[in-house]
Amino acid sequence: MSIDVISKNSHGNRPDEHGLSLVELLVALTIGLVIVAALAELFVNISRTNQEMAKTNSQIENARFAVQFLSNDLVHAGFWSGFVPEFDDVSFSDSPSDYPAFLPDPCLDFGSWDAAYEQALMAIPIEVFSGSVTANCDSVVADRVTGTDVLVVRHAHICEAGVGDCDDDGTVDDQLYFQASNCTAEIDAGNAFVLDPNGPLLDKSCVPSSKAPKRKYVQSIYYVRDHASKDSGGNKADSIPTLVRSDFGVTGTTPTQQAAIALVEGIERFRVELGIDNVSETGQLLDPNDFLEPIRWEDEDNWVISENRGDGTPDQYIWCPSSRCSIVQLTNTVAAKIYILARANEPTPGYADTKTYQLGSGTPISPFNDAYKRHVFSTAVRLNNVSGRRETP
Repeated sequence: MSIDVISKNSHGNRPDEHGLSLVELLVALTIGLVIVAALAELFVNISRTNQEMAKTNSQIENARFAVQFLSNDLVHAGFWSGFVPEFDDVSFSDSPSDYPAFLPDPCLDFGSWDAAYEQALMAIPIEVFSGSVTANCDSVVADRVTGTDVLVVRHAHICEAGVGDCDDDGTVDDQLYFQASNCTAEIDAGNAFVLDPNGPLLDKSCVPSSKAPKRKYVQSIYYVRDHASKDSGGNKADSIPTLVRSDFGVTGTTPTQQAAIALVEGIERFRVELGIDNVSETGQLLDPNDFLEPIRWEDEDNWVISENRGDGTPDQYIWCPSSRCSIVQLTNTVAAKIYILARANEPTPGYADTKTYQLGSGTPISPFNDAYKRHVFSTAVRLNNVSGRRETP
């Protein structure tokens, strides 16, 4: 018997193999390119969004810091330890003798200060200049951005010289200190306070060896400068608008206003409105003559409602369109509204700023027509030391 053997491929039958056709390859490449392009566009959009968010965050932070600096200083305006000007003291029953006859020059040479000038400093804790300041301030308020206000804030340091960890430790030679006397004999003799580097006034024991506490005299001048820093040659190193502050300190051995230092970059405009307490609780509009007279109480047996003094509450907010606010406006200022125009640190490609900005009741700011994004921030601050001493039970 014969057996037929059939030989087969061990892998069985297999169809013919071949690669992609040219058309299929082109279609695959096209789809791949579309996906890559979409991913690239997504990446670019996310990157741009992140950059804009970073700019916005920086803009908000800059404005927040600026508002914080200004608010913290304004809250302490008019703090003179235990001293209160007679015209603003509801417990003073005689005719006040210290209502200011003029507005103080923030940059007047210290050697020219006299008793009347120092009384004006105590009576006017803040000043606002919408125009030029004074000739003496030309070297202090330098490179100011046009259309921005200048704010001057005055008060005694919040802590006593040499007490605890106070940074005002009394070790700086010729530093100017405010000192309110606690000695009745000195106060009766007309020496209720001094601005003196040595602090000669006495405490309540009236013993010559026992001095009353002294506090550093604070006068801060805020404005917006057209640059943030200078190079080694003293030239402007940039064109970044910056909120700056000039402090009162010592140059050599002379107390004087110091050169301004940069606080916050990206602050392009700065405006202040004053909250004026110019109506008494009885509805009478106040004028300077009221502060030259003793307080008139509605009920002389119950000192609660005054007819010729304010009540510590702002009756209106004003922006001084002239160069400087008046004496009656400044002595009746019990609050302030701050307006800040903050600018992004970097321009945004393809963006044009055509907006008009309104900072309070002042003149609107015309469009900048550049690629920087901007936003207005504002806050209201109560001058606790001034408004609080006008309140009655």
